Amino acid sequence: MAEGIIPPLGIIEGYYGKPWSFAAREAVLKRLAPAGYSFFHYAPKADSYLRRQWREDMPVSHTQDLAVFAWQCRHHQVRFGVGLSPYGAHLDFEPEAKDQLRRKLDQINGVDIDDLAILFDDMRGDLPDLAQRQSEIVAFCADHTRATQIYVCPSYYTDDPVLDRVFGDRPRDYLEDLGRLLDRQIQIYWTGEEVCAREISPGHLKDVSQRLGRKVCLWDNYPVNDSPRMADHLHLGAFTGRPAANGAYLTGHAINPALQPILSCIPALTLVEAYAKGPDYRYGQAFEHALVQTVDPALAARLRKDFNSLTADGLSRLDSAARDRLRGRYADLDHPAAREILAWLAGEYQTSLEAIMAQ
Repeated sequence: MAEGIIPPLGIIEGYYGKPWSFAAREAVLKRLAPAGYSFFHYAPKADSYLRRQWREDMPVSHTQDLAVFAWQCRHHQVRFGVGLSPYGAHLDFEPEAKDQLRRKLDQINGVDIDDLAILFDDMRGDLPDLAQRQSEIVAFCADHTRATQIYVCPSYYTDDPVLDRVFGDRPRDYLEDLGRLLDRQIQIYWTGEEVCAREISPGHLKDVSQRLGRKVCLWDNYPVNDSPRMADHLHLGAFTGRPAANGAYLTGHAINPALQPILSCIPALTLVEAYAKGPDYRYGQAFEHALVQTVDPALAARLRKDFNSLTADGLSRLDSAARDRLRGRYADLDHPAAREILAWLAGEYQTSLEAIMAQ
């Protein structure tokens, strides 16, 4: 039965805004690896050396931090990968750009990665030969990386027309051409029918796999909360709208986490249960199981009581008295998840559209 196929589960740090600390990444790794998460891709939009400033060398201290985390991942039997967004390379992939890309790949090779993700998301793509240009960049990267698995995120990584409005109309047959031009062993990230999909169905995944000529690796934009609107809320609820039957059409299922690393573990753990239990999955029960695995009893009790205020109401609907009341409820708890709630209440995760576009 399709419900019995559990794809590899992973984390793709593809969010905008304040990036996690490496200590937080290690804490998440320790919680999720034993539950079944088997890959972790580092690609926060705020890391400019892998994005808008990819042509510049990464500081040695940064590559050392990445190398240490790569070792920690291997210690927990988790594949580690780095996501690189070569901004502008598809417009002028001449010798100078190739030399710069080769140098950046050499730096990434020094981190000792398992996976390399070439990410073309969130950049202008209305060029008729976009798939051909991008496939040449990917082939170049394949020739110069030590990674044993390559991932690609297309410029149009969903059927959602919002991408055409923001980044230009997608070229005709872009997805089909990209699937044909890329080596069959390359995995392709896909977010679903929307950028932040409310539901992802086997029927949709089957259609996309036929267009690409391969199964996709799901880039699931939940529980991410990096936009000005979403940052107003904590995303703590269990996964819904992801039937276990999806596993038959996926090479992997990666979640893009929230800006709050420890709190992200709560929904992350429910995804494991969704696949494991199939038609017997109950999201309320899964939330309760994940909650007690992630936080201590005192914090769990308060999160149950405040769930609607933190998730549905959000900061903008909490007046100063309500915020003060919530601060008082969590200030005395010595737990990283409680500190994330306090930081959220203080507005430390708030961002602007201008700041996002700059990343």
